[in-house]
Amino acid sequence: MLASASPRRADLLRSAGLRIHVRPSACDESPRPHEPAVAHALRIARAKLDAAWADGRPDVPVLAADTEVWSDLMAEPLGKPRDRKHAALVLRSLLGGHHFVTTAWALGRPGRDPQVRYETTRVWMRDVDEAELAAYLDTDEWRDKAGGYGIQGHAAGLVTRIEGSYTNVVGLPLAQVLEALAGARTGSSR
Repeated sequence: MLASASPRRADLLRSAGLRIHVRPSACDESPRPHEPAVAHALRIARAKLDAAWADGRPDVPVLAADTEVWSDLMAEPLGKPRDRKHAALVLRSLLGGHHFVTTAWALGRPGRDPQVRYETTRVWMRDVDEAELAAYLDTDEWRDKAGGYGIQGHAAGLVTRIEGSYTNVVGLPLAQVLEALAGARTGSSR
């Protein structure tokens, strides 16, 4: 069961051949004052798992996740843009340099303690002029995306390179999660 409303996470899991049931869980995702992005992502992934378990633990593995974008200059999460103006501000802070994308995930399994892990990928973006930035904003792809972009869409043309997991930037470090799920099915403690 995927305790997430993210269509990107569901698509990643399905692309790996998994049959999943999507049951989003709600929790307050507001960052705490001065909370670093990695700590925030870990806390929210666990809170989403706990919310999914609120009505009793299902008899299948439950996966919850949270993705945050952050930079060396500000370790706090940049979050999802509130509107177009905020999206432009967030993206300007990322363009022409590098930043980090952290996805934390929590896996709950019947009869076992939850597993909470994270993956961080470094992303470099090229600088663009105002016209190109406006054209990207016109796509509306910035909506509901941490950092105001999705690497799998039009923003792919902004990214010059990455160091780490591509699927992590999309929203789920797929290889890491699949390894944990394999352990969940076999009962091993990977």
